[in-house]
Amino acid sequence: MKKLILPLILIIGTLGIFAFADDPKDLKIGADAPMLDYSMKGVDGKSQSLKSLAGDKGLLVVFSCNTCPFVVAWEDRYNVLHKLAEENGVGMALINSNEAKREGDDSMSEMKKHAKDQKYLSPYLVDEKSALADAFGARTTPHVFLFDNNMKLVYRGAIDDNYKNKESVSETFLMDAIKNLSAGKTISPDVTKATGCSIKRV
Repeated sequence: MKKLILPLILIIGTLGIFAFADDPKDLKIGADAPMLDYSMKGVDGKSQSLKSLAGDKGLLVVFSCNTCPFVVAWEDRYNVLHKLAEENGVGMALINSNEAKREGDDSMSEMKKHAKDQKYLSPYLVDEKSALADAFGARTTPHVFLFDNNMKLVYRGAIDDNYKNKESVSETFLMDAIKNLSAGKTISPDVTKATGCSIKRV
């Protein structure tokens, strides 16, 4: 499957894949996490909110999906991030906001299959009508947002600098941000470019 990632990316390069820098709609560093009590149903049948998923040190929110080639390339790092976040007192949630594909590739049944196949450790939740993605200004899959224990945004952007091969990563942006958050250190960079497929809104 991984061998197909680069050809797939080249094939669909004109069909909604972007690299995003700052935009006026982006949730700003230091901003409060929106919609903390918003209830979302997970693949395990349970409904949870950002507030219920937050750890003592904060919360990591990853906007994701089932089929985007960038998610397929990056998701072998999801469980590593989950374990690191857990070790550092940070909760983690995977959010599927692809409302326009809810009857197809991103249906709940397909989400359940995908989560099982990938052995996700993190809750995988449905964001109905892309409401949470809209509130966050999330635009890609994946697009990550890290909050501190006061639910203030401390990092936003990409997981790392190499979606193609985790062995070739030189900048572990998100892992460093989690470690620095837990240690009370400055997070730098606190914003990186989000690269991925566009979230499929209605």
